[in-house]
Amino acid sequence: MKFNNIKLTAIALLVSFTAFNCSSDDDNGPTGPTGPNFTGTFAQQDQMGRPAINTVFVDMADKNMFNTTIPSNQGAAFQTKFEAKLLALNPGYTTNALTWDAATFTGALATDVLTVSLNGTTTFFDGTNVLTGRALADDVINVELTLIFGGPDALTGNPTNPGLINDNVDGNDKPFLSTFPYLASPW
Repeated sequence: MKFNNIKLTAIALLVSFTAFNCSSDDDNGPTGPTGPNFTGTFAQQDQMGRPAINTVFVDMADKNMFNTTIPSNQGAAFQTKFEAKLLALNPGYTTNALTWDAATFTGALATDVLTVSLNGTTTFFDGTNVLTGRALADDVINVELTLIFGGPDALTGNPTNPGLINDNVDGNDKPFLSTFPYLASPW
């Protein structure tokens, strides 16, 4: 009988907390009638300046630490771990199409920011410009795969691991718009 009373009390508390925390008052949320509300304390939960880098190179045990480390400290904290992961993924890695050795490449990857050129071409990589931003149509995953697995001659048609440099997704499922907001409408 005592166990049933504890169970009923727990259920009653759960229901009361749920009912107390539910509200249909959308006007007082983080984007209320006066715009975003930035008061309070916020904590960073995820960091993904370059798509797939966090996913591939950061071990699960390090995810929280990586996601909350400010970018200027990421290289020192994670470069050697990124290099070990790169060499585990591609034991034959020497240099990539940018002629970057493993330490140089993983040093760039470990600082997870999307750099932007203010006076040049905006692209993730176009054969000449490297990490100068990201255009919507940039095939970021193929670029990353090419730099990880393609070897030094990947851009001249002689990749080291040709089966690993293409995700075989050749474009967006719908065309991008030519005017703002540029993103294709959702399905």
